[in-house]
Amino acid sequence: MRMKIATSQMTNFGCMVWAVELKQGISVEEASGHIQAATPVLGWETVALGDALGRVVAESMISTRELPPADCSAMDGYAVHSADLVDATDAEPVDLSVVEEIPAGGTSEQRLQPGTSARIFTGAPVPKGADAVVRQEDAHVGQEGRVMIRVAVPPQENVREAGEDVRLGDCVMDSGQYVGAAEVGMMASLGRSMVRVHKRPRVAILSGGDELVEVDGEVKGGRIVASNSYTLMAACKMLGADPFYLGISSDDPESVEDQFRQALQADCIVSSAGVSVGDHDHVRPVLEKLGCRLDFWGVRMKPGYPLAFGRFQSERDSLNDAGPLVFGLPGNPVSAFVSFEIFVRPALLRMMGRTRCFRRTLRVRLAETFRKKAGRMHFVRVKLSESSGIIEAKSTGNQSSGVLSSMTRADALLVFPEEATEMSAGAEALVQLLNDDPYSEKGLGF
Repeated sequence: MRMKIATSQMTNFGCMVWAVELKQGISVEEASGHIQAATPVLGWETVALGDALGRVVAESMISTRELPPADCSAMDGYAVHSADLVDATDAEPVDLSVVEEIPAGGTSEQRLQPGTSARIFTGAPVPKGADAVVRQEDAHVGQEGRVMIRVAVPPQENVREAGEDVRLGDCVMDSGQYVGAAEVGMMASLGRSMVRVHKRPRVAILSGGDELVEVDGEVKGGRIVASNSYTLMAACKMLGADPFYLGISSDDPESVEDQFRQALQADCIVSSAGVSVGDHDHVRPVLEKLGCRLDFWGVRMKPGYPLAFGRFQSERDSLNDAGPLVFGLPGNPVSAFVSFEIFVRPALLRMMGRTRCFRRTLRVRLAETFRKKAGRMHFVRVKLSESSGIIEAKSTGNQSSGVLSSMTRADALLVFPEEATEMSAGAEALVQLLNDDPYSEKGLGF
């Protein structure tokens, strides 16, 4: 079903309300495609290395040095000429003089001559002339200044060659790569104290409804805590975005409009409730008044049908020149959470420069039978368990869109296809994880 929006007129945001068709009741796949196509990658900023964790690099990282910078020892032991030890055995060790000691961080100014050795420690540079390191476990300290070597070693044994890790000019990180702990360590090794990364999206979190109170408000007479705002704030922070909360608007157009005007400074606006078709749902008309180009309203999914998506668009109609993305989420707690997971989260990650924006999916075996009516894709909250190498999925219980406790018990969302009506126990099915890196109770399985 499609509905026309009003023709263009200027707004206070300096944009136009464009004459477009508002798509209604579209599929999950179509909605996801529209959102990804409309989502820009934000520009870059330079941050200190210590602040780069969890960000996405906005440049290719080219090495300006070799790692290690010189041949160095991989063991505590003795630097030697391997040719001196061809006949060395435990019964007939080779006796060498020890001419110097080279600690980690030290240097050697002399060339190691045949028949001699150097005491060396892990990470220390291998002296010129030496081509191998004997482990200290394979040596026996003899008379003063002498060492008895009990094994033969091949050339380059226990030697880390210069550039073995990274060579001069190597690309060690691609633009768009996520910065984890290992990446921070690599950049530190390369001497990069400042890093160019994509900006974090500023996300305005809005709630609306006369029935809502803040977390410390009095709950009586039909009042409830605006828990969606706290859920969405937490979800944004967990993925690395920069959310800010604009409070609760009352059920009147002026209050809703004032709240959205404050939100225009953001890169993305996430509003909970107010996008349905009731007499007190004012978000959609306010967005149109302010110049938001709504793309669609309503997605054939459960929970989460009344989802709206749009964008404040400039006259140049360019991704990089436009205003914030706008997500109008349903008011029910689970509907808002699931809608965020399926649509908002990938969009925010894309804005941050991530190329892998979606949660992992798994094929699992169903521990019970699930049924529904055809016409909508269902996302069923499930608990995962593993037995004999097989992962099973079981419902977390009551699937009502108002039962937030079901989300606290869920490991994943079972994807129940739109036209399917039954998924039988024992059948294979697809789930989307709610945690990309779930911890295990067994560790390595010991």
